[in-house]
Amino acid sequence: MKRARYQTGSLTTQSRKHGPEVWIFRWRETLPDGRRAQRKKLVGTVEDFPTESAAQRAVSALRRLINQEGPLRQALTVETIVSHYRQKELPPDTHEEKAYATKECYSSVLSNWILPRWKSYRLEAVRTIAVEDWLRQIPRSKGTKAKIRGVLHALFTDAMRYEWLGRNPITLVRQSAKRERLPDVLDIGELQALLAELGQMERTLVLIDAGTGLRVGELLALKWKDVNFETLVVSVTRSIFHQVVGQCKTEASRKPVPLDSYMAEDLWRWKKITPYKEPEDWIFASPRMSGAQPYWPDSLLRRHIRTAAGRAGITKRIGWHTFRHTFSTLLKANGEDVKVVQELLRHANPRTTLETYTQAISHAKRKAQRKVVRMILKGAGSGARPA
Repeated sequence: MKRARYQTGSLTTQSRKHGPEVWIFRWRETLPDGRRAQRKKLVGTVEDFPTESAAQRAVSALRRLINQEGPLRQALTVETIVSHYRQKELPPDTHEEKAYATKECYSSVLSNWILPRWKSYRLEAVRTIAVEDWLRQIPRSKGTKAKIRGVLHALFTDAMRYEWLGRNPITLVRQSAKRERLPDVLDIGELQALLAELGQMERTLVLIDAGTGLRVGELLALKWKDVNFETLVVSVTRSIFHQVVGQCKTEASRKPVPLDSYMAEDLWRWKKITPYKEPEDWIFASPRMSGAQPYWPDSLLRRHIRTAAGRAGITKRIGWHTFRHTFSTLLKANGEDVKVVQELLRHANPRTTLETYTQAISHAKRKAQRKVVRMILKGAGSGARPA
C-alpha cells in the first residue's frame, strides 16, 4: 500500500489568504542517505484547473518522472508527454535552449495540431502510417506539414530520452518539405526602384537587410552598440519576436556580419537624424513607443515598404524573407563560392560546429557583399553612391 501511494502521490486543494484555492501535489522521496522526505509542488489554482481530473492530467508528467524507475499503474498518453515537454523544453522564462520564436512555434503546433488529433492516444498506439496518412490530409503547405512532423518527432524523442518508449514511430514518417513554389526575389532594378521610394529610415533598413541577409528579428534587434563603424562589423547577438528579446536562431547566426562602407554611410546618416542614438538604443526604435521598443515588422511592411513597392510598380509579394532570398540569389548570380554564401547567410552547418573558426570577417566575404551592395546602389535614387 505504501508503495502504491508513493507512486500515485496525493493531490489536494489548499486555501490561501488571498486569491483562489490552489492544487498541491505531494509525494515522498528517498534521499541519498536512505531517509524519506516529503515533497510538494504547486500545480495551479482551481481557476486554472476547475476539476480534479484536469489537475490530475497536469501532474501526470511529474508523476511519471517521480516513478520513472518503477512500474506505473496508468498508460502514458500523448497529452502527458506534451505536458512534460512543455515543462522541460518550452519554459516561458528561459532562453538557454530554444529561442522565444521557436518556443512559440512549437507551442502553437502542439496546441493547434498535435493535441486535437492525438492527445488521448497511448504512446505505443501512435503508428507511423497513421501519422503519415494524417499529415497527408492536412490542408496546409508541405513546409507546414514538415514542421508539424518535426515537432511530433521531437516530442517522441523526448519520451525516449526518459525511457518511456523504446522507439520513435515518427522517424519513418515520410513528409516532404520541398517548396510548392519558388519564393519571390527582387531583381536589381526593382530593388533600386524600391529604395528610391523610401524615406531615410526605411531605406536604411531595406538596404541593410538586402545587403546582409539578416533575418528580420535580428535586424530589428540591433542596437547602436552592435555597430563598429571603424572596423565595419555588425555584432549579431540577439533576436526579437513579438517584442520579446531572446537569442539568435543558431550558433552560426551569432557570427559577426560585414558592413559595407556604403551601407555604413547610410546608417551613419540615419544615426545623425534619429533621436535615439545612444549605444543602448535600438537602431530602428519606434517613436510611438518613445524608443523603448523597435518597430513592429508587420507594421513596417504594411505601412511603408509594400506601399512604396506599389508606387514603384512592383507587383511581387514582398515579405521580410524576400530580402534574404534576394541577397542569396544575387550572391549566387555573381558566382560566389558556396562556402562564402553559406557564411554570409549564417546558415547552420554540422561541420562548422566541429571546426574551430575565427570570428574575423574574411576578405572573400567583404568582396562578395561589396559586389551586391554596389549593384543595388547604382542608380538607386536619393543617397545612392556611384559604382
